[in-house]
Amino acid sequence: MHLIPSQEDVIEALTTTGALRKGHYEYSNGLHANEYLQPALALRQYQTARMLGVGLSRKLRANPEIRAIIPQLSIVAPATAGLPVAYAICEALRAHQVYWAEKNNDSDGLHFRQYVEVKRGEQILMVDDILRTGRRLTELKKLIEGQGGQVVGIAVMVYQPNPRIADFSPLPLYYLAELDAMYYKDADSCELCRKGVPVEKVEI
Repeated sequence: MHLIPSQEDVIEALTTTGALRKGHYEYSNGLHANEYLQPALALRQYQTARMLGVGLSRKLRANPEIRAIIPQLSIVAPATAGLPVAYAICEALRAHQVYWAEKNNDSDGLHFRQYVEVKRGEQILMVDDILRTGRRLTELKKLIEGQGGQVVGIAVMVYQPNPRIADFSPLPLYYLAELDAMYYKDADSCELCRKGVPVEKVEI
């Protein structure tokens, strides 16, 4: 395996850990798809998490602007699910710090824990395990910028865009693998439903 794992390397790791599944899935936002990725199944294995985190850090180092600010760079995740990737990147880059946002419940907005604050002008790389809709990252970006921070990029283990993905341009986006699932907007338009393939409901 190369210093940066290939698309094939990443997909093999996701498949062998059971994180990447093929079938018929109904996402919590109503979309139907022919595959589902649950990154936590891959990231619970330390060596897999480290391999992906180190590989992603090497992609980041290739950007001279990111490389120049590494000593002051903060790595921030929109939820605890992104922490294995965030810590692996921080360790490999020797970045400044890692922290994360959270919600008390689904009806609340993202917030940082008491005394955890973004410093004005702080340069932040947003990190998560997967980018599908970008809903959490959009909310995190708003939270960071509302406190005076500067988002300099987004890094995710897997890019799996669906038809409702947010637009983060012109921010640079770094990822190790892109998954091209077949999406259907609802059950009425779903070919898998028409074929009678059993459906499994999953969280997005």
